[in-house]
Amino acid sequence: MSAFDLRRFAVTAAFSIVAALGPAHAQTYPTKSITLVVPLAAGTGMDTIARLYGEQLSSSLGKPVVIDNRPGAAMMLAVTSVARAAPDGYTLGIATSGPLATNPVLYKKIDYDPERDFTPIALYVKSPFVLVVNPALPVRAVPDLIKLAKESTSPLTYSTPGVGLMQHLSVEFMKQQFGFEATHVPYRNTPQSVTDIVAGHIAFGFAEAGAAVPLVKEGKLRAIAVSSKARLPILPEVPAFSESSGADDYEAVSWHVLLAPAATPAPVVDRLHGEMKRIMAAPDMVKRVADLGLIPFDTQPVDGIRTYIRSEQEKWGSLVRKLGLAGSQ
Repeated sequence: MSAFDLRRFAVTAAFSIVAALGPAHAQTYPTKSITLVVPLAAGTGMDTIARLYGEQLSSSLGKPVVIDNRPGAAMMLAVTSVARAAPDGYTLGIATSGPLATNPVLYKKIDYDPERDFTPIALYVKSPFVLVVNPALPVRAVPDLIKLAKESTSPLTYSTPGVGLMQHLSVEFMKQQFGFEATHVPYRNTPQSVTDIVAGHIAFGFAEAGAAVPLVKEGKLRAIAVSSKARLPILPEVPAFSESSGADDYEAVSWHVLLAPAATPAPVVDRLHGEMKRIMAAPDMVKRVADLGLIPFDTQPVDGIRTYIRSEQEKWGSLVRKLGLAGSQ
């Protein structure tokens, strides 16, 4: 039996024990502090929101919620630690479209199963990107960009913080829908990729709102669309891509989902789901999320979250394969 199989056997045995104790466990839950594993560093938008709702969860549950920042390995370090944790409700974690929808296809090997190793609790935020161009470019709307790309004698360039990331796939999704060419220029991080659009070395790109909005406000970048189906609260004058282009089915966003290890007792999951739904719907929380350049999302039931994640896995996984990037990392 391989090491992987041994781990699966041990986890399955643990699940059986927890399932048997589930009702009793749920009646007393929680009896100790809860650890929330965040796959990005302290100070990021994801971390900020986690600390906000972590405080409120702590207040309603009567026990501390401790934030454990574990950045690295394209968020897979944190996600793997949650997959391996005891399914007792005392270790929770945050994941996005990266580790759950694209990385399983993009990477040769991952140490978790996105379908079997987790129970979703709440999908509470969508994280759109802003389509930005250098202000010198004669482009003020998505149709202008598509027209320019199709008529250009050489392909326009677009920048991203890396191959296979959502910013990269967002442009490739757009290219496939509208039939134009553009040359991908990957950078090591978002600031570098955005700086070269400002400098005029790169024509356009999708950028995280936190990086793009200050430069848009300063006039150093022009925002022509956001990648979500709804407008971004902090850029209300900028249309959604689908609104500007007429492509009603276009949406390219990341998202934040709170997870528990698989086989966490259903009553515990239900309680956490209810608490998150209440916390994230509060007007003050909605405003704080919007002020960070994100879109608050009224979480679906657990089964609805599973369906949504599967649809994202199919959508982006199939694009990764079509681009010939499967197993490239």
